[in-house]
Amino acid sequence: MPDLDEGEVFDPICQGIVRAGELLHHRLLWGSAPTSTNNKEQQAEELCHYFISRKVSGVFFAPVELTARQDEVNEKIAADLERASIPTVLIDRCVSKFPRRSRHDLVGIDNRRAGYRMTAHLLKAGCRKVAFAFRPGSAPTVDARHAGYREALWTQGLPSDNTFVFQSDGSDSEALKKFVDSAKPDGIVCANDLTAAKVMHTLLKLGVRIPEDMRMVGINDVKYAQFLPVPLTTLRQPCQEIGAAAMAVMLDRLHRPSAPTRDVLLDCEVIVRQSCGAKV
Repeated sequence: MPDLDEGEVFDPICQGIVRAGELLHHRLLWGSAPTSTNNKEQQAEELCHYFISRKVSGVFFAPVELTARQDEVNEKIAADLERASIPTVLIDRCVSKFPRRSRHDLVGIDNRRAGYRMTAHLLKAGCRKVAFAFRPGSAPTVDARHAGYREALWTQGLPSDNTFVFQSDGSDSEALKKFVDSAKPDGIVCANDLTAAKVMHTLLKLGVRIPEDMRMVGINDVKYAQFLPVPLTTLRQPCQEIGAAAMAVMLDRLHRPSAPTRDVLLDCEVIVRQSCGAKV
């Protein structure tokens, strides 16, 4: 998991893997490949080669995101593991962009449904001009959440063009002000809680009241979501359960190597707080 120190959900997912009851009869190897570079892509490739050299029985892999060559690197790592005949269970996201599908099992949530549900929540709260905010270069999970956002608007006959799409990490106050003044959204669906946190802080600095002037939601329900200046309404990923499910999928793959490739998608819960303006 190359993004373990940066991702919002991977630490509790790892805890779920470690605590899975099936692990009692197996050894879990935490990889730490020595490297002289801070390049995340190179570190991921070195870690892959380290696991291959150790002849592990299987690998859990959360593909790299937010790097220049992420797609190329992710597919290369998956191919190297496949050539070494090492089963791989993907965590959170696929190495291939939709509609392509890798030949590896995947465990996570239904991200399209997540985007749909959070957009529908804002529409139900009274919003009619809902924006979608995400960081450029994000993982395919964000593409799926964006697709769900567009579908939710389409079902209500509302516009879903790029006018309401904000591509930024949310910390650029000038860019955010320009976007808000131009699109005039009354709600924002953020691709994840980190983006929501940055957008919220920037909006508050600009004098935008939340939720009075702008309703906001995120996705993930990380630890700090409830402690933001305005507690964040978000979709809670069952991270530890994802980790436990990933372990079960891995052991089943080892037992039945020729079984069809599958996606195991866990259900999520909407956690309502003050940022969306709905009754808590």
